[in-house]
Amino acid sequence: MNNFTFYSPTYFVFGRKTENEAGHYVKRFGGSKVLIHYGGGSAIRSRLLDRVKASLEKENIEFIELGGVKPNPRSGLVYEGIDLCRKENVDFILAVGGGSVIDSAKAIAAGVKYEGDFWDFYEGKPVTEALPVGTILTIAAAGSEGSGDSVITKEEGMLKRGAGGEALRPVFSILNPELTQTLPAYQTACGATDIMAHVFERYFTNTKEVEITDRLCEAVLLTMIKEVPRVIKDPNNYEARANIMWAGMVAHNNLVGVGREQDWSSHGIEHELSALYDVAHGAGLAVVFPAWMTYVMKHDINRFAQIAVRVWGCEMNFANPEETAKEGIERFKQFLTSIGMPITFKELGAKEEDIPLMVEKLGLGENGTMGSFVPLRAKDVEQIYRLAL
Repeated sequence: MNNFTFYSPTYFVFGRKTENEAGHYVKRFGGSKVLIHYGGGSAIRSRLLDRVKASLEKENIEFIELGGVKPNPRSGLVYEGIDLCRKENVDFILAVGGGSVIDSAKAIAAGVKYEGDFWDFYEGKPVTEALPVGTILTIAAAGSEGSGDSVITKEEGMLKRGAGGEALRPVFSILNPELTQTLPAYQTACGATDIMAHVFERYFTNTKEVEITDRLCEAVLLTMIKEVPRVIKDPNNYEARANIMWAGMVAHNNLVGVGREQDWSSHGIEHELSALYDVAHGAGLAVVFPAWMTYVMKHDINRFAQIAVRVWGCEMNFANPEETAKEGIERFKQFLTSIGMPITFKELGAKEEDIPLMVEKLGLGENGTMGSFVPLRAKDVEQIYRLAL
């Protein structure tokens, strides 16, 4: 296990009706003028926004609103939010929605405190200062409610890039599983795939002797395998929704990733799919991850065989562990199909002729690489896209 530091200060408020406490926690964490940031009409139709506003009014906290966040959140709305916060002297941002809303809120929070272009952070500049962000989660998926990460799509060139830093970690997050019960099955499955992908990016590592985090990763994956079919069958299953919601946070606040090298190439490869086609991030990951697994499997057959046995219930073939590894990947694909996820370009709506463009937009050039489990060059990424055809 590698040396590590781990600091996860987000205050979590979990359970039924907890959104009604939003005003209390905004006040507790120093907010006096709030930007409520949200997505489309669901927060309005469900009266969630009304309940949040009432909780702020109860605490005599001023607020303004900025809706319109789309999946794969855009830079244009971030710039609008930064200008609005500066004009209105906002000192706290409350994100009401899923990962896209939270990521957009984080980008605004960083941009308000920065004299330059907020996009600098998404090109590698560290985020050291930001307005405090609180969240009310409505989709279990991205884990942004417990992480210091944010992903934004720049409309000029449709570049999807990430930024991160402890300054972006929410000061509090309200998690009420009831708020996810109205999600369509497809969105639920996309979120679940994203959660599993966050675990896979950490699980496939070159670091040795990481049994404790291996087992934590496996526990999250087994939970998803059990609970996702239950909520697709019964969207109102609160207990299954609760387990998925907490799994989403655990998968990405880095508890399961400390002390080990992490990969993250599959997320980068997928970002080009969702940037170009505006598909759900989880759906793109469902297409990319099995292809990536197939391409890099021989780098560490035993690790792939281990997850096949421990998570997918395969029998270990000691004479030929590669067969066990392949069976594990196949069972993963079967699971994705069973919950309604695409696993090919055709199912996703992606086109073979766009592969060179997506590879080029990654910016690897001739000698650049991405990922750490197996460092991938541009030609490797192209082959992974082609395996997904």
